[in-house]
Amino acid sequence: MQSPARFLVVIESAGAMVARLFDARHGHLIDFDASSEEVAVMTAGVMPAHGVEGREWGLSMEGHSPAERAAAMVYALDP
Repeated sequence: MQSPARFLVVIESAGAMVARLFDARHGHLIDFDASSEEVAVMTAGVMPAHGVEGREWGLSMEGHSPAERAAAMVYALDP
């Protein structure tokens, strides 16, 4: 059984904005287009934190540049 999504990260990847879902342990679940309607629904009324530079993100953000990681928006989703 897959863990529920707890974080939504909107981050640039190769010039496009990508939405990435993570579980409570920052494990990667799925990626999808950040311009999709689902992102607007999931983030309605939620203020993002900025940056995915902490150790907790570790390998989950491997492949993203330091600038992309610093500019990322992180939304904590309701359980």
